[in-house]
Amino acid sequence: MKQLTTRETLFCRFYASCRNGREAAYRAGYTVCPEISAKKLLSQKRIREEITALDNEQNASLEEVRAGLRRVAFASCADAVKLLLAEPDETLDIESLDLFAVSEIKRPKTGGMEIKFFDRIKALEKLGELSDREQNDAARPFYDALEKSAAALDGDEAE
Repeated sequence: MKQLTTRETLFCRFYASCRNGREAAYRAGYTVCPEISAKKLLSQKRIREEITALDNEQNASLEEVRAGLRRVAFASCADAVKLLLAEPDETLDIESLDLFAVSEIKRPKTGGMEIKFFDRIKALEKLGELSDREQNDAARPFYDALEKSAAALDGDEAE
């Protein structure tokens, strides 16, 4: 089987982390029609196999959630401000802007632009909940052993 190119490998890594084909293709260097490139890449068996292997390497579902929450919580608003302040005749490379933390963009009838961001505090709270859950899960075997010991002691006293 043919070895993946550097760009294909990058695409697989970016796709495994963000699950957005267009974004992964663009970040991997497929800047002309990245959505078409993504569809072509994802239709290839060896690309899908590489993504599956990457998913298996990193507890994908939990790691994806954590990565997305971190991106929202710690994202820069610089690219959104760049978009907001751009002159109407100015040409921006929209694909290169990191707008992951943006939840909504509107152009009101009165003119201008309205940009809304996801709530950073909620993202941080969710990250904290994930961390707490992991700590509780790690301590669970210890608590289970304590409960079994207490139950065994109660059984001895009843005799």
